[in-house]
Amino acid sequence: MVDVARVVIAAPASGHGKTTIATGLLAAFAARGLTTAGFKVGPDYIDPGYHTLAAGRPGRNLDPVLVGTDLIAPLFAHGAGGADLAVVEGVMGLYDGRTGAGEHGSTAEVAKLLDAPVILVVDAAAQGRSVAALVHGFRSFGDGVRLAGVILNRVGSFRHEDLLREALEDIGTPVLGALHRHEEVAVPSRHLGLVPAVERRAEAVASVASLAEVVTASVNLDAVLAVARSAPSLATEAWSPEAETPVRARPVVAVAGGPAFSFGYAETVELLRGAGAEVALFDPLHDGSLPEGTRGLVVGGGFPEVYASELSANKPLRASVAALAASGAPIAAECAGLLWLCRTLDSAPMCGVLDADASMTPKLTLGYRDAVAVSPSWLAPEGARVTGHEFHRTAVIPRAAGAAAWAWRDAPPEGYVHGNVHASYLHLHWAAHPEFARRLVTSCV
Repeated sequence: MVDVARVVIAAPASGHGKTTIATGLLAAFAARGLTTAGFKVGPDYIDPGYHTLAAGRPGRNLDPVLVGTDLIAPLFAHGAGGADLAVVEGVMGLYDGRTGAGEHGSTAEVAKLLDAPVILVVDAAAQGRSVAALVHGFRSFGDGVRLAGVILNRVGSFRHEDLLREALEDIGTPVLGALHRHEEVAVPSRHLGLVPAVERRAEAVASVASLAEVVTASVNLDAVLAVARSAPSLATEAWSPEAETPVRARPVVAVAGGPAFSFGYAETVELLRGAGAEVALFDPLHDGSLPEGTRGLVVGGGFPEVYASELSANKPLRASVAALAASGAPIAAECAGLLWLCRTLDSAPMCGVLDADASMTPKLTLGYRDAVAVSPSWLAPEGARVTGHEFHRTAVIPRAAGAAAWAWRDAPPEGYVHGNVHASYLHLHWAAHPEFARRLVTSCV
């Protein structure tokens, strides 16, 4: 059994202010002396970065599509261990899930899997009494979701706030807070969403501190905490990244990070360590070589196109990565990692491990993919099935034929298996496939 006060922050749709409220709550309660833990529903990498700053511990994802429904509660228990309060930020609208799959992957599904109360954040900028109809609809739609209250966002004036509160009082839904328009704290965005916190560390810290102040002044924190503490004990055991038989040799596995490669799940590093690796983090923008003794490499997602010139200028590291690949060491590269391993990115020289060229495009490629491995590799045998997520505005054009990594419906084969290099646009959550870490570490020795 797991006893953690918890609350889900949801909204009628994207853009209502979930990240503002969730991050502000984490920081506000942390300022009160509570140990907080932040979670994000879905595959988003950026919001957990702000949760990390607010809570002082890794923000984590809860995605039933990527890891399966059975792992949601165990992963939550793992990430919330030792916390006084867990705040789970939803994705899109409360009931929006994977296209064509009903509520699967939705905030509502995760709330039910965690038996957690829901607070609905509503952008009230253009609403009056009709806000009651909106909230009533969300409260009565579906089964098993406990909508415990509302936080109003972008309220125009105190008169406007009074009108909204009266309307919601008529339907018996508590208003737990109201943020006025002038209280909003802006976070910069770009083509794939918000700018990651790691790219604007000083400004992000200041933004989170401001959010804490705004939320403290505008939200009834005692009422929110009472809602969170109303969640019953959760019948689950915490997920563990520890392998049954870890590799004893302790090979060094380098994991890329920093502003250019900030997209990754905390569980990946934990699984590598649990499988017996000595994980060495490095920043390709600043480190001139791979960590000493590197026997394997993991490069996740991010925005290498933003830093193409800086990555290209780091010739010693590019040569180091190419030499590691030529040695036969296992390399896992996802999305941004794939681009970095190409010959060029927007004409700027990259590592040259793959005989392919990458470039930005106007088209956004986005969605879950049910994929099958079409080439055997250290990562997975041919025929292995996974569910991953694609999210990019780039394209890779091969200069020579090579073995593809994955195939899925209505798309040509994708990615590369080249020696012991596995590179693809597909983002995978390794908690659903702990054997990936074990296979990589084993391949290192």
